[in-house]
Amino acid sequence: MLKHTLPLLLLLAFTAGSSGAAEIPLARFTQSDLSGWSDKAFKGKTEYSFSDGGLKAHSAKGASGKIKKISIDTRNYPKLSWSWRIDHTLRHEDIARKSGDDFAARVYVIFPRTFFWRMRAINYVWSSKLPKGSHVPSPHTANAVSVAVESGDAKAGNWVFEERNVYEDYKRIFGEDPPLLGGIAVMTDTDDTREETTAWYGDITLRSE
Repeated sequence: MLKHTLPLLLLLAFTAGSSGAAEIPLARFTQSDLSGWSDKAFKGKTEYSFSDGGLKAHSAKGASGKIKKISIDTRNYPKLSWSWRIDHTLRHEDIARKSGDDFAARVYVIFPRTFFWRMRAINYVWSSKLPKGSHVPSPHTANAVSVAVESGDAKAGNWVFEERNVYEDYKRIFGEDPPLLGGIAVMTDTDDTREETTAWYGDITLRSE
């Protein structure tokens, strides 16, 4: 989704490479720690605060995120894990239309390249309507793809643990080996659907096989 993804891609730049650890902590939200994370506003503002064991995101017709620059080779650290929770999904979510391009919860992984138009992003979402496990291009750009990790309200109100193989997801979706992972972001947005919802994000980690 160009509205949200392209500014993130423009903001993220390559930094020093990762260490040889088997696990790389990207977010320590359960410890009320935002070290290395910064704000990125789009339209209106999602309110972020620490509550109920994680980073709480409350959006009322707004859209802003928290982002972190990194530089990691996902061939060595392919497994992305995180936990999240929502109070409910969005009734008017519709990924086929720009006016419905909102989600109750998102975790972005962003892959910058030398040329801007070759940058890519995978957007792991908690969707209201997309079938779990499905992926669709953003209505704004084919360079950004949304993957429905959860779907519907059956688990709403509960913390849910997720794990994805980012390296394999990228190859499957874009048909090529990924460049270095350049950034990660979380966002709850309702600026298009004009709705209101709350989500919580727990710790986020990359680890080796």
